[in-house]
Amino acid sequence: MSVSNICILGGTGFVGHSIAAKLAARGHKVRVLTRRRERHRDMLVLPSLTLAEGDVCELGFLREHFQNADVVINLVGILNSAGKNNFQRVHVDLVNNVIEAMQQTGVGRLLHMSALNASSEGPSKYLRSKAEAEDRLHELSAANGFAVTSFSPSVIFGPGDSFINRFAKLLRMAPKVLPLACPNARFQPVYVEDVAACFVEAMHHHDTFGHRYNLCGPRSYTLLELVTYIAELIDVRCRIVKLSDWQSRLQAAVMQWLPGKPFTLDNYHSMTVDSVCESDFPDVFDVTPQPLEAIVPAYLHEPERHFDAYRRLARR
Repeated sequence: MSVSNICILGGTGFVGHSIAAKLAARGHKVRVLTRRRERHRDMLVLPSLTLAEGDVCELGFLREHFQNADVVINLVGILNSAGKNNFQRVHVDLVNNVIEAMQQTGVGRLLHMSALNASSEGPSKYLRSKAEAEDRLHELSAANGFAVTSFSPSVIFGPGDSFINRFAKLLRMAPKVLPLACPNARFQPVYVEDVAACFVEAMHHHDTFGHRYNLCGPRSYTLLELVTYIAELIDVRCRIVKLSDWQSRLQAAVMQWLPGKPFTLDNYHSMTVDSVCESDFPDVFDVTPQPLEAIVPAYLHEPERHFDAYRRLARR
């Protein structure tokens, strides 16, 4: 494969680290757009990677850095909407600017991160805004001269994740009791390196052009099953109290006002739909999805290291 110039939006995040490492390991030139360059200088251990500071929601910034790019990867997403960083601006308006910047600079390929259960009829603003952005990309890609592939994963796990590690932290801090909202919500966790592999394989894979792929691991679990498993792994004896539907809504209504918005009503509404796949992992990719049990024990028994995944990949 010839070397490509790749521009990544959201490349400093959890999934972005793994994708950037895989691309750099294959000799591609990678440019990661970020609001705060100094916070992510450690990514520069990848010799073919550069960091560019600016606001990815601004058309002019995108147009400047899409120049000479062969591929754009959009991983930008937020789970909570607040002030300037709201779902409309970060999910929908950003995609509109990406489309316009690609048209103006002649970029021909886009890989986009959507969300499982994204739908215009979705129960949450998060899922509806993700659907609006994804649909717009696929509707306008041909007319604007580029090929798009979108990916919709279930919850993603791996070293440095914000799901497994968050519950491990909560369990360690809990005073012997953990009230758990939406205990029967179902997830089909997918390994971060499997997701990254799909992005990299799809980049020049013509059979993926114009397609949308749901990405899930090999097994589904209830949230209660996952949290119970985490407690066993870290050897924490904690009574997990299953909250009813109204209690879960109440918890969300209260916690959305706490710093960092750890759980909001919009999060609650997203969890009313099971985050599972109806079919097997897409066979167009040369990926055998890793089970959660094969990966999680190793990193829960070590201090959280956010960059282990992409450093390992960079050495391959």
